[in-house]
Parts: sequence; structure tokens; C-alpha cells
Amino acid sequence: MEPLVLIISVLIGYLLGSISFARIGLRVVGADRKISELEIPVEGADESARVEIFGANAASMILGAKGGIAIGIMDMLKAALPMAIFRFFLFPTEPYYLVISVAALIGHNYPLYFGFKGGRGFSVIFGSLIVVDWMAAILLPIIGILFGLFVVGNMMIGYVGWLLFMPPWLWLRTFDLIHLTYSILIVTLFFISTKPEISTIARYRREGKLEEYMEGLYSSSPRWRGMKRMQDGLKHLGRKRYLIGFVVLAAIIVLFLNLSAFPG
Repeated sequence: MEPLVLIISVLIGYLLGSISFARIGLRVVGADRKISELEIPVEGADESARVEIFGANAASMILGAKGGIAIGIMDMLKAALPMAIFRFFLFPTEPYYLVISVAALIGHNYPLYFGFKGGRGFSVIFGSLIVVDWMAAILLPIIGILFGLFVVGNMMIGYVGWLLFMPPWLWLRTFDLIHLTYSILIVTLFFISTKPEISTIARYRREGKLEEYMEGLYSSSPRWRGMKRMQDGLKHLGRKRYLIGFVVLAAIIVLFLNLSAFPG
């Protein structure tokens, strides 16, 4: 790769990624609350948990599901569009588009224009994945949810499961160390950005208020309420869940063992 083009790719990705459509969207609609004022109620705790995420999910807590989806789409496009231009038009034989993706995620999570306080990058990663491997963008979220619900029995795993499946998926699809390194870096950056939430969960676990915190979290946004409904539906399956989980796991293994047979 050319050093100058590499630097330009980093700058384009980071500067576009630093655009906070969550903040911009709230200003455009004249919302009466700011994301920095959002809190998650925790029954029986001395104080509510503060929301420290400045992304589409946090915006949906104020604007509702439609507003959150609109912001999520814009977050996807700020990474996907420049990636597509570099991959399909300017430099089709070089992985500059992967550099843009990583830089856009860093910009989204640590935006230059907003004191380096950003989101967690779900939409940015998903938008990037559409350009990297459109089949993964369709199947991995489904696989992640099915794995989390039926194999592990935990919707939180289902929430992030598609990210955990990214490295083996891209490796088996490409057998390319650049794509494997890219996917591992993306997943690592995501989990680094979730450190505040991990610390909050650990604190409420120590205080014996984890269940109350999770209830408050599940009721805080449309996305989390949807996850709660899926988690509740799982409880009604009883032992049938284990049979479904076995079938799901077997299907995932068969799919991954045959990934290289599918065209890119």
C-alpha cells in the first residue's frame, strides 16, 4: 500500500466516523433532552446508572425506534460509502477500504468533534460488513441471535454474538491474514469501547443489584425492549430449548465448515 493513500484513508475514515449523527439528529428535531442527561433506573439503588453511549441506541431512548433506526442508517453510511468507493472504484486490489473501516470505528467511538465521547460502533461495524462481505451482514446477526438464545440461553450473548463470529467467518471465507487481522481488530476495538458498561455491570453485581440494573436496561430503549421480549419467550420453551440449541449449533458448524464453497 502507498503511504500517502494509507494516510488519506485513515483521515477520511476517522473524520467521517467522528460525525455524531445521534447528537446532530437530536438538535435537528429540537429534542428537549440530551444524551448526556439519560439515566437507566435501578430499583433499590442509591442512584440511577448514567448512559455513557452517544450513538443510535442512546438516541432511540429519546427519539423512539424510528429515530434510532434513521441515525443507525446514517452511521452505517458514513463508513460504508467511502469504503465502497475505495474498494469498487479507486483501489479494487488494495485493502484501503479496511483501513477506512477501522478508522471510522475509532472516530465513531472517540470522535474528534465531541470530546472523544462517542458510541460503541454497532452500526458502523454493520455498515462496514456490508461492503466487506454482504453475506456475512445478512447471516451473522441471525446466527448470533440464535446462538445466544438457544445454545447459550443468554440474550446478551445474542446481542454481541455476530461480532464474535466475524473472525472465523472472514477467515474461512478468504483464508486471508489481512481480513482476519481486520476482524480481530474490529472486535477488540468494540469491546474496549464497552469498558464503561462492563464496569457498571460488575459494580451492580457486587452490590447484588444486577437483576434490577438489567430490568432497567431492558426497559430503556426499543432495542433492549425487543431483546427482553425474546429473552422472555425463551423461558416458555422449557427443555425444548436444548433440542433447538443442539440443532442450531449443528447448523452453525456445518455452515462454517462449508463457507469457502460460497462465492464472495
